[in-house]
This record gives sequence, structure tokens and C-alpha cells, in this order.
Amino acid sequence: MIFIHILIMAGVTYLVRMLPMVIFKKKIESNFIKSFLYYVPYAVLGSMTFPAIFSSTSSLYSAIAGTIVAVFLAFREKSLLTVALSSCVAVYIIEWILRFMNLQ
Repeated sequence: MIFIHILIMAGVTYLVRMLPMVIFKKKIESNFIKSFLYYVPYAVLGSMTFPAIFSSTSSLYSAIAGTIVAVFLAFREKSLLTVALSSCVAVYIIEWILRFMNLQ
């Protein structure tokens, strides 16, 4: 049974990678289609990642704080590592503050 699943996954993966080469034999000249295909990976990644941001922490407040820090640093064109680490630190600090406030 597992081999059938592996074969189906391999077929779907191959089909997705092979179809564009078969369908688009000529170079794409349309600027609209070029820009659409350029931004699709970013849109898909954002639509998969953004909802997970708000469910990955124990508090909505810490998720919002981490998102604000990440967006702010990203707009200031900081490196990916700086953005990721800073947002993680912001989430950790807010979670710690919220935990400390609940214990008193």
C-alpha cells in the first residue's frame, strides 16, 4: 500500500514539474504573465505562513508583537536571520511578561 502512495506522489510531483515545459514551448513574452509567475511563489508562501504565525504561540499578543517586529525590520531591509531572531526574541519577552503577570 505504501508503494502505491509513493508512486502517486512521484507521479504528481513529476506532472507538476513536467507540464510547464510541455505547455510553454516558446519564451513567454507577456509582461503580465511574467510578473504573475514571478510573484506566485511569494503569495503562496505568505498565504501558508501568515495564518500559522497567530496559532504558533500561546498568546495572540505575543504573536502580534513578533509580527510587528518582523514586519518593521523587514521594511528596514534587515537580513532574514536578524528578522527571524528578533521576532523570536520579541515573542519570548512578551510570553515571559504575560506569564509573569498571570503569576502575581
